[in-house]
Amino acid sequence: MDLTLDVEDYKLNIRAGGVIIHNNKVLTHRNINKEHYCMPGGRIEIGESSEQTIKREIQEELGKQIEITGYLATIENFFEMENKKYHEIYFLYKIEFKNEEDQKIDYTMQNIEGKEYLQYEWLDLDKIEEYNILPGCLKEILKSGDYPKHVINDDLK
Repeated sequence: MDLTLDVEDYKLNIRAGGVIIHNNKVLTHRNINKEHYCMPGGRIEIGESSEQTIKREIQEELGKQIEITGYLATIENFFEMENKKYHEIYFLYKIEFKNEEDQKIDYTMQNIEGKEYLQYEWLDLDKIEEYNILPGCLKEILKSGDYPKHVINDDLK
């Protein structure tokens, strides 16, 4: 069961995400019906650590095994989506594919769970300001190189 709870007029999410960088490009996750990008990952399940979550999510979504190579940030994220307010706690890791051939991937990947609307695209870090990446504080985290960070991202203000 995902760590997602409805509390009063909020939805509380506990998530984990991963950052893979190849050739100065970062792998992002996008619903082709939406106008924004996110880092690959997903909701933590009850009894699961955030590290276990990112490994499970990448395996489920891309069929790839990863290793965690560092910890980037904890983000307290407040936002609204589809007329619902969210309070999200987001654990962000630096990750890498375990397989050396996978480390050479530079093409758009499709979700292997049958979710045809989901794809995984590489965005140029030198042009990161041109993309709508959520939460918005991710751009600064990716550019800073100073880790780990604790960031409060409040889009509700």
